Amino acid sequence: MATTRIPVATVAAFRATHYTVDAEPPFVLCIDEPNAALAALHAARGVACSAFVTACNPHCLDLGVAANAPRTAALLAELRAAGVAFVPGAGRHPSNGWPPEPSVLALGLDRAAARALGVRHGQAAIVWCGPDAVPRLELLE
Repeated sequence: MATTRIPVATVAAFRATHYTVDAEPPFVLCIDEPNAALAALHAARGVACSAFVTACNPHCLDLGVAANAPRTAALLAELRAAGVAFVPGAGRHPSNGWPPEPSVLALGLDRAAARALGVRHGQAAIVWCGPDAVPRLELLE
């Protein structure tokens, strides 16, 4: 396993988080669990991969709603400028009280592009989904 400076408890929280995709109908991505709805979305949109990314709370620091709003707007603007289609969503831990983080499922981003996007937005991790439609946690720090 690669070394990381992210605390073990934080990695565990990332793994337990429910990554909700506001598609029609909505669905939830869970780390390392195959997802038929994700596979169907990939097929419908003609992509082989996607990434669930937020710009909120960089480096796991809770900035609050007001400070996160422009960060989210910048992420959306970057994706639109690059012509990357996305579906809105939110990361929600089922029990730890951390506020939901507005996020997107960016369609068609390969692993390297997804990791670079997360790094540009100060994220400790992203969720990348390959052709097998299994969401995988990608640690960035």
